Amino acid sequence: MACFAVTPGALMQTNLRITEIFYSLQGETNTSGLPTVFVRLTGCPLRCQYCDTAYAFSGGEIMSLEAILERVAAFKPRYVCVTGGEPLAQPNCIPLLEQLCDAGYRVSLETSGAMDIASTDRRVSRVVDLKTPGSQEVARNLYSNLDELTGNDQVKVVICSREDYDWAVSKLIEYRLEQRAGEVLFSPSHGQVDARALADWIVSDNLPVRFQLQLHKILWNDEPGH
Repeated sequence: MACFAVTPGALMQTNLRITEIFYSLQGETNTSGLPTVFVRLTGCPLRCQYCDTAYAFSGGEIMSLEAILERVAAFKPRYVCVTGGEPLAQPNCIPLLEQLCDAGYRVSLETSGAMDIASTDRRVSRVVDLKTPGSQEVARNLYSNLDELTGNDQVKVVICSREDYDWAVSKLIEYRLEQRAGEVLFSPSHGQVDARALADWIVSDNLPVRFQLQLHKILWNDEPGH
């Protein structure tokens, strides 16, 4: 069981705007299917056309870092995922990630790829999106992030069309993504690309990527808290 020590005064002054904290199964990434606490931060500067968390663009509750850590600890998790929105849009996401790692959890960060990941704790498994043309936010890709990747990190590409797939393959080759990250994940955009078609393309081209489906959509159809 993870535990943490709170430095008096230090954590109380570190606030973040939080949309929700909940316990569910991880629906994506290389820990798919594992019980995980999700800390969803509020706000995002991107507007991807397939976004399924627009409710996290605004609102939320201001919480101290201490309160967030206490809420997470109440679930007694092994895995914690910090997500959004775009969590790195809030500077205090950086100390949150550090404190979660210090608490002994296995921590992942889901980020759009538009924000600099250089200052994030290297103990965190950073799941960095690479936005395709079909996302309508391809211009926001911060390619310098790819130089920061380690074997502990993952690159995720959401595919919206065959054209997106071809674009993603070109980037896979250009940036040697399978050599930079521990995993490269190709996902079909829900309702836009047939999952079997994407699987067939990957197999046909013998790509060094992991095909993934969004488990939470299959199980809970995007119900809140999952």
